[in-house]
Amino acid sequence: MSSLIAAVDRPGRAARAAAAHFRRPAERVAGQPGRLPPQVSFAEARAAGLPPVTVAYERQGVGEPLVLLHGLGHTRQAWHSVLPLLVDGRDAIALDLPGFGLSPDLDPAIPREPGTAVSFLGAFFREWGLDRPHVVGHSLGGLIALRLGQAGLVRSVTTLAPAGFWTGAERRYAYAVLTAARHGVRLLPEGTLAGPARSTARRAASSGTPYGRSDDCSEDTAVAAFRTMADSTAFTATLRAGRERGLFTGDIPGVPVTVAWGTHDCLLPPWQAARVKAMIPGARIVPLPGCGHVPMDDDPVLVAEMIREATGPVRV
Repeated sequence: MSSLIAAVDRPGRAARAAAAHFRRPAERVAGQPGRLPPQVSFAEARAAGLPPVTVAYERQGVGEPLVLLHGLGHTRQAWHSVLPLLVDGRDAIALDLPGFGLSPDLDPAIPREPGTAVSFLGAFFREWGLDRPHVVGHSLGGLIALRLGQAGLVRSVTTLAPAGFWTGAERRYAYAVLTAARHGVRLLPEGTLAGPARSTARRAASSGTPYGRSDDCSEDTAVAAFRTMADSTAFTATLRAGRERGLFTGDIPGVPVTVAWGTHDCLLPPWQAARVKAMIPGARIVPLPGCGHVPMDDDPVLVAEMIREATGPVRV
């Protein structure tokens, strides 16, 4: 944790180099401020007993339905390195969860807990004409994916370092790291440096906690990740909801479950996978060698291969 806090708190270091990027609008078409990327669409759906929810999403490919859920402080862009490797034979949808990226936050009347996400995502599946899609989730999205599996709304579940399988001490550590990063970048003065730091050392400092291969992770990727964390309107409320006990309990019978974990994940350590296996005995545990907490950026080819295998024909 200390290296990350240093990166976001010391003037002149990598986080300071990224400050100008964090303060920019979340997304825009290059040279055309205010215009959305052309592939982004919006959908509104209403689950029983809840106000309507609106999300931004991208949809690519034709074939087996596949929904991708990002983690806390990320957006659908977390999947951008992986998505092109999945669309052959798959109807892939990557969305911004409410309060992240381009999706407006939830109505204050909507409870912010995994069961609510299951309800409104089920409504979006119907809106998009998806009959029990495959679902892939990272971190927070992984927890939601597991809950969707329990609800019988998906045909397979693939998770990458799912949240919620921590001890109290592990949760507090992860929360401290994430909160320090968010607060640090939000406190940096605007315009302190026009462009990102270019050296390997600074890149490693800015991305060392979420990424297992900081030398392979571009500065722009690390900058974008921290910027979206800083700009997420649902960040604090989602952390607060994550303090609840029993975020996931029980098994997921009748649904193939794959749990992938970066071997160098310092945020949610890979030994937490054993707790998932204890609850879901039929889950397949897949280590991702050399990857940190964001394996989609560390090794997108490996992650795409794992997802393609997990969402292929049902294993006997």
